Amino acid sequence: MSDFFNNGWSIFVAAATVLGLLACLLLLAIASRRQPSAADNTTGHVWDEDLRELNNPLPMWWMGLFVLTIVFAGAYLALYPGLGSVAGKLGWTSTGEHAADVAQARAAIAPVYAGFAQMAPEQLAKDPKAHAIGERLFSNNCATCHGSDAKGSKGFPNLTDGDWLWGGSFETITETITKGREGVMPPMAAAVGGADDLRNLAHYVLSLSGSPHNSLYAQLGKPKFAACAACHGVGGKGNTALGAPNLSDRTWLHGWGEEAVVAMITNGKHNVMPAHGDRLTPEQIRVLAAYVWGLSQSQDVAAAQ
Repeated sequence: MSDFFNNGWSIFVAAATVLGLLACLLLLAIASRRQPSAADNTTGHVWDEDLRELNNPLPMWWMGLFVLTIVFAGAYLALYPGLGSVAGKLGWTSTGEHAADVAQARAAIAPVYAGFAQMAPEQLAKDPKAHAIGERLFSNNCATCHGSDAKGSKGFPNLTDGDWLWGGSFETITETITKGREGVMPPMAAAVGGADDLRNLAHYVLSLSGSPHNSLYAQLGKPKFAACAACHGVGGKGNTALGAPNLSDRTWLHGWGEEAVVAMITNGKHNVMPAHGDRLTPEQIRVLAAYVWGLSQSQDVAAAQ
């Protein structure tokens, strides 16, 4: 109930719960004292000429179960949370239960990861057992966005190539998984100019990577790139400190072509890579980072680092 806007909702829920239980008891008391509505112990209702509804009292066993149910509900609400923000005498919470389960699971798997503690990233990336665990961690935590093959899709980076927005070292990948990333490309249309200026700038951006473009438009758009150079650099090589993409290669995360580039300049983009530091242990993150790092490394490169 901690997500309520104010204490009034908590009071409302508690009052509704208590009044509901009292109403059940009142209904039972009224039903048990109801008198026959006719001398022959019927309600006076007749169907199919001779089918009469009797007004017999409720069976005692049924009434007993009904009362026990209400008593059980009262005892439950006293021990466990259910009356608004009242915590209950046992102090049980679903958050605490989850935390205990997580702690138990982490304690159980700790010996598995202990064997990897002294391994260098290069060794972890090559170790069959660590690789299998890293692959499973990736499937459970990363594949939803980056794909089961880690090659990403539009808007989600490919982790198997050498193109990294924030840097592709083992340490950087570990930091990315732990803390997450937030990349912001602000709308730049106002700083660039009108529709013709946006078109020209888009063609200049395309020219940086040798992509098909109109050279005349590109020359006209080159001066406008000054508004972009603060993040992407004068030559459009990008900046890993800011997560600014390299515009001089042919890796297009959010689409390629004049239309896509103009849309990006006009509307901007806000991307978020969620943090996993609270979800995974440091040992799990280390194995996962080694797996991801190894995806973009050849055996020769991995051995040399």
